[in-house]
Amino acid sequence: MKVTEVKVFPVEEEKLKAYATITFDDCFVVRDVKIIHGNSGLFVAMPSKKRKDGTFKDTAHPLNNDTRRMIEERVLSEYRRELDRLKNSRSSSEA
Repeated sequence: MKVTEVKVFPVEEEKLKAYATITFDDCFVVRDVKIIHGNSGLFVAMPSKKRKDGTFKDTAHPLNNDTRRMIEERVLSEYRRELDRLKNSRSSSEA
């Protein structure tokens, strides 16, 4: 399984830094992935649903650490690329 596309949508919140949409093998999409700034830096949170008892349960998630690492690396790389693109477009519009 390969991540074939990642779209990142930055937001201006304290801990939540962006939402992402991930496409696998050009045929399966996972939306509402979150990029969060936690105590030890950025991490990727999978989409989840609030349960009646107030806890959250992931609606989609990797089943092993290798897949989790592959997704996280790809999403965070695209997040940084999108921040650079936004920074460069702002500085060129200010010039």
